[in-house]
Amino acid sequence: MKILGIDTSCDDTSAALVADGNKILSSIVSSQSDIHKKYGGIVPELASRRHIEMIWPVVDGALNNAGITLDDIDAIAVCYGPGLIGSLLVGCGFAKSIAYAKEIPIVAVNHLEGHIFSVFLEHEKIEFPFLSLIASGGHTSLYIVNGFGQYVELGRTRDDAAGEAYDKVAKLLGLGYPGGPVIDKLAREGNPKAFDFPRAYVPESFDFSFSGLKTAVKLAISSQQSAININDIAASFQAAVVDVLIRKVEWAIVRKGIKKIALSGGVSANSELRRRMKEMAEEREVELFLPSLPFCTDNAAMIASAGYHHFKAGNIAGINLNPKAYLPL
Repeated sequence: MKILGIDTSCDDTSAALVADGNKILSSIVSSQSDIHKKYGGIVPELASRRHIEMIWPVVDGALNNAGITLDDIDAIAVCYGPGLIGSLLVGCGFAKSIAYAKEIPIVAVNHLEGHIFSVFLEHEKIEFPFLSLIASGGHTSLYIVNGFGQYVELGRTRDDAAGEAYDKVAKLLGLGYPGGPVIDKLAREGNPKAFDFPRAYVPESFDFSFSGLKTAVKLAISSQQSAININDIAASFQAAVVDVLIRKVEWAIVRKGIKKIALSGGVSANSELRRRMKEMAEEREVELFLPSLPFCTDNAAMIASAGYHHFKAGNIAGINLNPKAYLPL
């Protein structure tokens, strides 16, 4: 069963062909980083315009790489939220046009659900239930996944997402956009104990909060009398973010008794988070499932994987499908 996945939820235009929910036939992602980096963040109008330019070349490229045509696919899975509404409109509109013209079923996929199922692209034998930490530029949430369509939210960010904090701190340091990779690289040469940045553990809650940490970094930068050590600030900031993410997952392991963890989202590509999470998993004797780096960030293969399960369950969307900027899981 071949599913064409389409994702235009933010600033990456992506398309993928996935068979049976876990066999990747092709996956193409067109990045817009060069467009947005001079602004220090994503400009929604520019993002949606670029999606319009790239959506057909990306889908066409995915089909060609897989060696198939639209006549060979069983369904189209499209991300319909959450995300930037202008960007989502492009993907949904394009998917519906193909579905109508070729009489192909269309299924609607929540972007967060796609991240959860990204681990099945490379770990098809993962069993339910498992803990899923989604950490990205737009979301930081912790779920118990009891099965397909059975998600229990334990906690979410109360303000900034982890990836959003990375981007904002990178902007404060003049490092450009996106901030995650460059801060991760600089942190390797810095002292994570140079600055005692706060950890918002939010006692008795699985919720996250990174806004105060961002403010603390801003105050630390402004208080430096001499030239600031960017490496030390990057390392200290990253240590604070990773400490909180690790602690929350560890609490969930202990309190919920679940022995399997899956990470996803752009921040799951962070080298320090991956290293520390592996250490914690070994100490707690739990299984850890990490997507490879290309499938940490937004991609259409994860949308196709989740879409496969929707299609099998008969969850077919109508041609009147509309995207939603805010869409809880």
